[in-house]
Formats: sequence, C-alpha cells, structure tokens
Amino acid sequence: MDPNDLIYDWNRLPGSFAYAGAHVELNDETLRDGLQNPTVKDPPIGRKIEMLHLIAEMGIHAADIGLPAAGPRAREAVLALAGEIAEQGLPIAPNCAARTVKADIAPIVDVAQATGIQMEVGAFIGCSPIRQYAEGWGLEMLLRTTAEAVTFAAEEGLDVMYVTEDTTRSRPQTLKALYTTAIECGARRICIADTVGHSTPFGVRQLVRFVRKVIFDTGEDVKIDWHGHRDRGLAMPNALAAIEEGADRVHGTALGIGERVGNTAMDLLLVNLKLLDMHDVDLTRLPAYCGLAAEICGIEIPHSYPVVGSDAFRTGTGVHASAIIKAMNMGDAWLVDRVYSGVPASLFGLEQKIEVSPVSGLSNVRFWLHEHGHDPKDKALCDAVFALAKRSDHTLTRQEIEDEIAACAEGAGAAQPGGKNE
Repeated sequence: MDPNDLIYDWNRLPGSFAYAGAHVELNDETLRDGLQNPTVKDPPIGRKIEMLHLIAEMGIHAADIGLPAAGPRAREAVLALAGEIAEQGLPIAPNCAARTVKADIAPIVDVAQATGIQMEVGAFIGCSPIRQYAEGWGLEMLLRTTAEAVTFAAEEGLDVMYVTEDTTRSRPQTLKALYTTAIECGARRICIADTVGHSTPFGVRQLVRFVRKVIFDTGEDVKIDWHGHRDRGLAMPNALAAIEEGADRVHGTALGIGERVGNTAMDLLLVNLKLLDMHDVDLTRLPAYCGLAAEICGIEIPHSYPVVGSDAFRTGTGVHASAIIKAMNMGDAWLVDRVYSGVPASLFGLEQKIEVSPVSGLSNVRFWLHEHGHDPKDKALCDAVFALAKRSDHTLTRQEIEDEIAACAEGAGAAQPGGKNE
C-alpha cells in the first residue's frame, strides 16, 4: 500500500508554504532570551557549551549566545561560546543581543575580534506607542539612537539585525521610519518582535506583508526575522504564519522557555518543519536537546508536553491501543507510528507505548503481558489484570501488574494437588 493513499494531507494542498517548497532558517534563543524566565537557572559555561553542540546537531542555523554588556558573567559566557563555535567549526552563526547604544555593542565587537568569528548584533529598541509613553520617548529620539547604533555596529564589521520590540503593537508609520533608517545605516536583517505575545496569525500576516513592502521600497537586500512569545498560546501558529508570509528566519527556545510564559518552542518548530519536509535533518536527538535544556535550567518537562513529554506516545485507551497493536501484528513500523499518532515517534528517536488503564481493553493487557515476558494466552491471568485495571483510578504501574501476576501464580499453585488448599 502506498503511504500517500493512507493519509490525505490537507496541510500540503496548493497554496500552502509546504507545497511551495518554502525555506526558513532558525535562530535558537535558549541561551539568552530563554534564560530570562524568572524560574530557570543560568547554567555554568560548560553546560551552555553542551547545549550549543546540541543546537548544532538539530541543524539550527544561528544562536543568540548572550548579551555581553549585561555584566562580567554574561561577557565571559559569550566569549566562551563564540570561542567554541570558532575552534570546533560548529555550523552556527552566532549573534548577541544589545540595546541600540554603543556601550552595549562595543563588547560584541570585542568578542568578534578576540575569537576571529563573524558576529551579528541583535540591536533592539522599543517602539510601540505604549512603550514610548511609559519611557517618555519620542520618534526623533528613536530615529537618532537607531542611526547612531546601527552605523557604529556596521562600521565595526558586525552584521546588524535591527529588532523593534513590541512590533506587533506599533504604528505602521513609526515602523516604516525606523526600518528605513536602520537599513540606510547598514542593517541587513529586520526582526519583527511579538514581545508580549499580543499577535494572532492574522496580525502576523499583515505585519510581515507590511515589512516586506517597506524593505522593497528601500531597494536593499534585507532579510526578515520573526521573534514570538506565547502569552496567548499562539506562538507556534504565529511562527508558521510568519513563514507562510515569507519570513526568512524564525526564533525559538528549547521547550519554549523565556520571559513570563515563554517563547516559540524551538523543538516543536523543528517537529513541524520536519513533518512538512522543510527541515531535512536527523532529529532523533531531539529528546536529548530538550532533556539537556530542562536539566541545566532546573525545570521539568510536563508529562503531556508534545513529542518529548513522557505521555506523548503512551496510551492506555482500548480503541487506540487496538489499532496500534493490529499495525504491529502486520509488521509495519510505518503504520505503527502513524495509525493513531500525528507525529511519528521514530523520527524523534522514540516509540509507541501501550499501557493498561481503566479505559483499556483486553488487547492492552495481552500486549503488555507479551512485551514483559508473560503468557498473553493465559485467560485467567488476562482476566485478573483486566479486572484490576477496571477497579483502578489510574494507569497501572509495572509493579502493580507484576504484583497481580505474582498473586495469580500463588493462587494457581495453592489450587493444585498438594497446594496450600489441600
């Protein structure tokens, strides 16, 4: 059977960016923006270097390695990470965050000179009306600051990504003035930032179209980045909408860590791009990428988290398990991975798991017994475990099932001639 005959994919119909063969690059913000979350720990440099290598393994094109102007600890980490990229030849383009002031940009110039690696500065400035009002800023000040900072960075040999904070709540005339100035002064990337997670996919599409027109009017070759937060829970659809409208690069963090409720989850972005044939990289180490991020930042991965959560490919439901077991009995690994899952576990180094729970059928019990070395044809044993599950208020643990098996064996022995009942 042709797999294409078994799944009708509405995601790939004409008009979709996947159908059009779109390409997008990725920028990992785990080691900078991700660490702004109030709950996470700032890992030691050695663990950050481990994370950097996993970022490279994931085929992620660029990484924000810190804001060196934040202090000696941050500067030391940035220097070490940039040095590791240079010495190991990691296929990652490094960038650093900075306010649009020379004092923030100068330390990035120092890192570039010390390591001999090309650096990009993500020079950010707030521009929404509400931010301007709270800060007491005017447009003329924003334009002057932008021109001075971008000119300085470009003249010092840095690649410049000009980032407008709170872009998704900013006036079009303000954005046009700032972007035009930044581009004229040497910026070759414009980053649209949904800083407070305000946008919807509709808003994203309108904004990216607007920015593309602004860039077109300058006549320069300038790329567009999308940086999203998930305050409304819309970070992933917003990122996909940005790609659909032609964003060249999208930002994210491992497990979506970041300020407040976090950023676009890089791991889930990788999953979606992989499933759309837009990221041709082996992602079987994705659980290691997520696991390391959780470990070094001192957080737990929720059990229900997509793909890498402990329950992502685990089912105790009878109907679901029955379909998976039938696929297993057919010896069709492709079918096993997809008959009751929209995400093939094996693509990410994982596998389907069948448990025994209050909503299980006998097929779950038989499969579990077979997988754990017990006789699935023993009707009395199957009935006993099945009855235990139906009395339970939770998915049975291995120990609970093994205890029931032991009790059945003991009862069977006692019933034999010469047993305890004799």
